[in-house]
Amino acid sequence: MRAIFLIDGEHYPPVVLQAMRSIRDSMGLTTVAAVFLGGTEKLKEGTDYGVQLVRGEDPVSAVANALREYPEVEVVVDLSDEPVVGYRERMRIASLILAAGARYKGSDFELTPPTLRRASTKPSLAVIGTGKRVGKTAVSGYLARLLSQSGFDPCVVSMGRGGPAEPEVIEGHKMRVGSAFLLEALEKGAHAASDCYETAALSRVVTVCCRRCGGGLSGEPFVSNVLEGAEVANGLDTHLTLFDGSGSAMPPVEVGARVLVAGAHQDPEYIVGYLGAYRLLVSDLVLLTMSEEPMADAGRVSGIVEAVRTIRPDMPVIPTVFRPRPVGEVRGLRVVYVSTAPPAVLPKLAGHLQERYGCEVVASSGNLSDRRALARDLEATRELPFDAYLTEIKAAAIDVVTLRGAEEGRPVLYCDNDPVPVDGGGALLDRALLALARKATALFEAGVS
Repeated sequence: MRAIFLIDGEHYPPVVLQAMRSIRDSMGLTTVAAVFLGGTEKLKEGTDYGVQLVRGEDPVSAVANALREYPEVEVVVDLSDEPVVGYRERMRIASLILAAGARYKGSDFELTPPTLRRASTKPSLAVIGTGKRVGKTAVSGYLARLLSQSGFDPCVVSMGRGGPAEPEVIEGHKMRVGSAFLLEALEKGAHAASDCYETAALSRVVTVCCRRCGGGLSGEPFVSNVLEGAEVANGLDTHLTLFDGSGSAMPPVEVGARVLVAGAHQDPEYIVGYLGAYRLLVSDLVLLTMSEEPMADAGRVSGIVEAVRTIRPDMPVIPTVFRPRPVGEVRGLRVVYVSTAPPAVLPKLAGHLQERYGCEVVASSGNLSDRRALARDLEATRELPFDAYLTEIKAAAIDVVTLRGAEEGRPVLYCDNDPVPVDGGGALLDRALLALARKATALFEAGVS
């Protein structure tokens, strides 16, 4: 394997040289260069390490320079230590190395890049996230509808924690996926509030349901059937495949472009630190969701945008908020609105529903992901006069809310969450997303992906 060594001037040069020879011989490496990360305590003028030395303004930029100069490198061996590099710098260095497709090996650790298979025989995109509850599935659904309306004829391969053992196709474009369909799926033992059912029901596009378990530091699932799902998608009469990630786990497939969904309410370290930086490096666009108070004030949003640009100065970042969009007519109805939104945001969302869609929200709950709390919230509405439940398709939406509606003989309506740019630039968002679809198509036609 072609190797680069990371070294510093805090180690005595003869010790470094002996270590490089020992590791090279034991691992069967071909050393192509060394990266000098800094430090001067034990460095002597004219020290010769026997290979080309690459430098930079700081340790991270030095590694970036080396990876650009030697793109064929397969493993980077770290012989450095603090005080030249600390924990934060090492994770940033790890992100650069993994994004270059190389292994990163230290004395007591080894990180490997996710195995991304060339599984799609069509142009492909992916939507990935920095964690759970950042709105990734809502963004995937929005993108799927946009692609469908723009003539790209998409199929979504959805990867969820509750997906089926064998990939399952839901022809959302042909059928009305309502409460009866979801209750039937529930009776068959499916997780009917899984991302794939949400996508099929709300975006009305053909969807391949898949599952995954576990997620590595860089986002590779421990177990998944997404590759089998990609094969199913290849055989469908569609023209572009959109792979939907799960939490911070990425679909294990090569794609032409990626959208990264991050939440402004998250600890910024989860976006730009740790291996969040890796996700930035392999993506093409960031949608920063929850970019409003009380989730995040303007200063926090701008701070995250600037932090992203320290890693990817060229990265478009679009701060957005989510607004509920009922699927079907709710005008004139009195509804109980159920979602996963934090309590502080619920009044704003309820107000939007009333103003935009003409319904009356008589009560609301943000406890879809907490069945016990949700049951208490719904029980408190028993004596209220209302016509229907309006719920997101998440967590307990089917086994609690939809079942309750069926038992009460009350309609259960579903709603999606649309990303809306905070500056009102909806056309800008759509243009950015469609540009990625065109990029993926061009790369596919050129034989690149």
